[in-house]
Amino acid sequence: MPQMKLPAEGSCRCGEVRVKITAPPMITMACHCRGCQKMSASAFSCSAAIPTAGFEVTAGEPVIGGAHGDDIHHYHCPRCKSWIFTRMVGMDFFVNLRPTILDDASWFAPFVETYTSTKFPWAQSGAVHGYPEFPPLDAFEGLMKEFAQWNNADGSNTEI
Repeated sequence: MPQMKLPAEGSCRCGEVRVKITAPPMITMACHCRGCQKMSASAFSCSAAIPTAGFEVTAGEPVIGGAHGDDIHHYHCPRCKSWIFTRMVGMDFFVNLRPTILDDASWFAPFVETYTSTKFPWAQSGAVHGYPEFPPLDAFEGLMKEFAQWNNADGSNTEI
């Protein structure tokens, strides 16, 4: 895989909202749930959990769109409606970024795929681990440690 160069910047489709990340992802995922399929208009959504301290909106004012739940907030560009990132109440230590909005997303590969129970039979993400729904919360610590090793297996997958 190509190297992820930090800092990394990106924008929504129209460029009104821009973001910058200065920390590597804690884990990468592909979600096959029906909600993600509908919001991404695709077979699955891609995400990278970025530590909150390493994430910044540098231009524009994203708005909550998609599902308007009490515990999950999907942020979109108010102009082009691109889905940029998600924040979950009580999980303030990370931002779930849509990595394809980065100017260079060639480094991205999902490590975990979720909601394989609603996956299209032809959809292949290449993820190392798959779960019929979300992994149990107690599995994330081990998955993140394994991701860190996998992500840097050859010592070159992130460049700071």
